[in-house]
Formats: sequence, structure tokens, C-alpha cells
Amino acid sequence: MLTALVFIAIVIIAFLLLANSRPSTFSMSRSATLNASPDKVFAQINDFKNWANWSPWDKMDPSMQRNYTGPASGKGAKYAWLGNKKVGEGSMEITNSVPSSKVQLDLHFLKPFKADNVTEFTLAPKGGATTINWEMRGNLNLMMKAMHMFMDMDKVVGKDFEAGLANLKAIVEK
Repeated sequence: MLTALVFIAIVIIAFLLLANSRPSTFSMSRSATLNASPDKVFAQINDFKNWANWSPWDKMDPSMQRNYTGPASGKGAKYAWLGNKKVGEGSMEITNSVPSSKVQLDLHFLKPFKADNVTEFTLAPKGGATTINWEMRGNLNLMMKAMHMFMDMDKVVGKDFEAGLANLKAIVEK
């Protein structure tokens, strides 16, 4: 019995040491080219009320509760949500808004797990189109490092970013 407990303790300690040796930060992104002007794309991402039209998470829970505070758009605009298990609970605040080129926001998840990340949209004109890059980055505590050993966040969240960019493309190209 004691040997089994010692073995289990060694496995747990080894796992935690391995998890702790993983990177302390993550970054993932997706890009797309949209056949629309940077101004038109910027208008969709700089106003949280427009996100319901293209955000993949809004489509996962159409009855999600939303709360908007602060300015209608741009720096200081805030958005909080409470949804089903797929979308959880959290809030976002636009911290930097450069017309037709960049929107940066602080993203805070409360459920299904706590996390604080930075999300950034960068826009660049490309002929008559716009190249958009959607990036999320943040720090990983020990629990999140352990989760990343079993779950590839780039693949999981990347699919949602791809869906969101496809939705956004459909809207701005109308």
C-alpha cells in the first residue's frame, strides 16, 4: 500500500514538474483577406454590439446575456457576457483603438475557468481588400500549463477564430 502511494506521489510530482517546465505564455492567431475596406472591417470589430453578427461564440448561445457599458465603441467600450457551458462567463474592454488599423482588448474569462488574455485585431489594406489578423495571447499558470499538455489551444480556439473570420468576411463583403 505504501509503495503504491509513493509511486502515485512520484507520478504526480513528475507531472507537475513537467507541466511547470512548459512555456509560461501562449499566443495564437488566424488571418484572412476580406474584400472590403479597412474602415468597413474596423466598424465591425470596434463596436461590441456588432459582434453578435459575426462572433462564433454568440452563435453557440443565441440566448446569452450581454451587458454593454462605457462608450458605444472604441477605447473604454466594455462588454460582459453570461452564457451556456460552451461560452461561459467573462468580459472584454477595448484598451486601444486606432481607426481602420487596430483594435486591442483585455479579455477576462470567469467561467469555465479564469484567464486574462489580450486580444488584438490588426488590419492592413491590400489593394481593394483588407488583411485582418486576430491574435490572442496571455500568461499560463501551472493549471493552464497542465491543460495545454492535453489540449492544443491553437487547434481548439483556432477553429473558432476561423469561423469568426469567415462570418466577418460574409458580413463586410455584402
